[in-house]
Amino acid sequence: MRLTARWRVIASLIVSSAVVATALVAMPAQAANPIVTRFAGDPSMLVANNRVYIYATDDQGNSGTYWDSNAWRVYSSSNLVDWTDHGAPFSVSGFSWATQYAWAPSAVQRNGYYYLYLPVDRTKIGVARSTSPAGGFSDPRGSSLVERGRDANTGEEPIDPAAFVDDNGQAYLYFGGARAPKVVRLNADMISTSGGVQNLTITGTGSSTAFGEAGFVHKRNGVYYFSYSTGWPGQIAYATASNPLGPFTYRGILLDYTNNNTNHHSIAEYNGRWYIAYHRNGLPGSNDFRRSLAMDYLNYNSDGTIARVTQTSVGVGTPTLPVNRLQSYNFADRYVRHASYDARIDANVSPAADGQWRIVPGLANASSGYVSFESVNFPGYYLRHFDYDFSLARNEGTAQFAADATFRRVAGLADSGAVSFQSYNFPDRYIRHWEYLLRLDQITNATGRADATFRVTS
Repeated sequence: MRLTARWRVIASLIVSSAVVATALVAMPAQAANPIVTRFAGDPSMLVANNRVYIYATDDQGNSGTYWDSNAWRVYSSSNLVDWTDHGAPFSVSGFSWATQYAWAPSAVQRNGYYYLYLPVDRTKIGVARSTSPAGGFSDPRGSSLVERGRDANTGEEPIDPAAFVDDNGQAYLYFGGARAPKVVRLNADMISTSGGVQNLTITGTGSSTAFGEAGFVHKRNGVYYFSYSTGWPGQIAYATASNPLGPFTYRGILLDYTNNNTNHHSIAEYNGRWYIAYHRNGLPGSNDFRRSLAMDYLNYNSDGTIARVTQTSVGVGTPTLPVNRLQSYNFADRYVRHASYDARIDANVSPAADGQWRIVPGLANASSGYVSFESVNFPGYYLRHFDYDFSLARNEGTAQFAADATFRRVAGLADSGAVSFQSYNFPDRYIRHWEYLLRLDQITNATGRADATFRVTS
């Protein structure tokens, strides 16, 4: 049975020798996502001094079984490819009144200072201040800025702060977890509040799109955008308003589920382009508590709505993974290509990029020998099987998608000098062509073995 193109996933590629096998082992270090090789999560972007700074929870220092980090981390880049690790700008011990849990930070610049809003103890938010974005932060208050039990209407979990300074100079601190979004005005000194904590209203949501945690605010063309995670696991949804205090109206999903149980992000404009930083599992040893930082492009539609983000392995940097083609073993003039999101073998592929692929570590299993095939001209789209048919499909970020898009490289079924690709979740089936279309089939005869064998070329 063949399905419509909108359900398929594309492409194929390959790896055919010891040289390619070596490249597969090195791939995680070459890919632009994750952007750094240290476990970190909950990124907050700040643009300053013609650089992008990312402040994050330092997952490298936690137990690996809970979000029990005791410090934050900061990285910066001028080209969004090469990132400098500035170390820990602050730790829980810098607050004399806090004991544990360095959770999602928020960074903002004002009055010649840089401010970090930092949730601790699951019940408090503190603020640290420095004259440098890279370090030297200290506690200017000596007490929490927001605290459950002391302050009214904080909700059960005053966490995930998001500081925002409006064009008129008024600053706000958004926060909240456990499905209770909040906002409070910040004074001009940025280390004290005025007025009470207010509830933030989001209209038009359903049970699966309501606020869960991880709120963030940015402004574009006079419109306020409030984006947030819908839960555990969660998508990043967004709502808009004409007033920073709302009410906000739900508009849709801007980032799908990732392969981590939490979803946390920030959005920034840099040198005329918009970007989203978020976390997912992308390093060996990753799990729900040891996350990896990623960055991709954020695009707006002509009506101001946000296009759904494509999660990629190459991110926003210059791709360093090699570009390859997959040549049919028994139809040597034909190569695997995508056409209208279908996957097939053709001669004289035009445009040439439709027949070019990047091999990335397997989405469901990144260990040596497992691969996924990402389109060169549609980054974030992968060769995926569905009902034993293949298409080019956007990474949904689900476990099912990852399994359907992961394959094990084995010696060619018809020629051990070539390669074949065994399905990760249907190990009795292989990628093969049939009437020039790609399928996932059991291989039972010589024709099938030839159809399921390929050569990798540059």
